[in-house]
Amino acid sequence: MSKPRNLFLATLSFLAVSAGAAPAEVVGKVGVDWIGNDIFVEAVSDPEVKGVTCHVTYFDRSLIDRFKKGNWFEDPSNNSIACRQTGPIEVGNIDLSKDGSEVFRQGMSLIWKTLVVNRIYDKANDTLIYLAHSRELTDGSAKMSISTIPLYGQNVTWKNGKP
Repeated sequence: MSKPRNLFLATLSFLAVSAGAAPAEVVGKVGVDWIGNDIFVEAVSDPEVKGVTCHVTYFDRSLIDRFKKGNWFEDPSNNSIACRQTGPIEVGNIDLSKDGSEVFRQGMSLIWKTLVVNRIYDKANDTLIYLAHSRELTDGSAKMSISTIPLYGQNVTWKNGKP
């Protein structure tokens, strides 16, 4: 690849990763081995659903591990998510389609991989579903994790009326 194309792809990826996603706060960091690999735990609040917080975990490779394995720019696609009601639930203007909408994204490599959290509303079961997965530029990942927030029987405020 040419340098201008690499620069363009890097810039495009940075903009895609930084635009429109909910911010995350690191709430935990656990060292998993002597070479400096870590597991991070981040709290993500859904910007369109107040009262819901998701905790997302991901693996962060150390420089020693990157040097040892020779794969400098990539972290594994292993991640996990748990979402819970953390206050009164107020549902804003959410996408009600089967695709749902992206709530959070974070780059997991220089330009190739992104950790994504999508929200889907299951109308038949009155449940919010949060799906964590990795998105790659060329190959998708089959590694995923879900968490649900049942709304049935809860005192939920819908900004645009319950669908």
